[in-house]
Amino acid sequence: MSWSESFDAVVDNNTQVVILGSMPGVKSLEDAQYYAHPRNAFWPITQSLFGIPFSDPYDERLQRLNSGGLGLWDVYSRCYRAGSLDSNIDRSSASINDFAGLFQRFPHIHTVALNGKAAQNAFQKHVVRAGNLPNSVQCVFLPSTSPAYASMTFEQKLAAWQALQKALEDGVSMEKKEVSGNEHDA
Repeated sequence: MSWSESFDAVVDNNTQVVILGSMPGVKSLEDAQYYAHPRNAFWPITQSLFGIPFSDPYDERLQRLNSGGLGLWDVYSRCYRAGSLDSNIDRSSASINDFAGLFQRFPHIHTVALNGKAAQNAFQKHVVRAGNLPNSVQCVFLPSTSPAYASMTFEQKLAAWQALQKALEDGVSMEKKEVSGNEHDA
């Protein structure tokens, strides 16, 4: 079992939807990149949905995610884990990232998209039940992009992940309504 630490959040003032994994896998930690395993479906899905070429350099892909309103982070900030499987995370060693601080610093985040069951369960337990999810933030539960989650095809995962497009569209609609309301009040 080895000690793992997550990466910094990839968010900025444009971020409306933050995508959360549980903890980066071994390949991601080695390469210091989110979703670095060559069989992980995350980057191919973002290419299909948002036109971010998987072949682009990593930093450019992150910039394009941010400029499109998307951010990345993980539920766990650190933990002991053997290998990359979420089932091998030693829950007693795990620490949770500072989500109260994230939502305070980036109030335009209106959606948390949870990549897989481990992220969903940890976020529900340590953030939602702890009262650290603002009422203005919704959760979207997505199938894991990990190659270990093989019970869904890429096409099925892609179809489910289209919820990100809807979340971004809904966020733009909400912002337009707020602006319209403010203009009307003026």
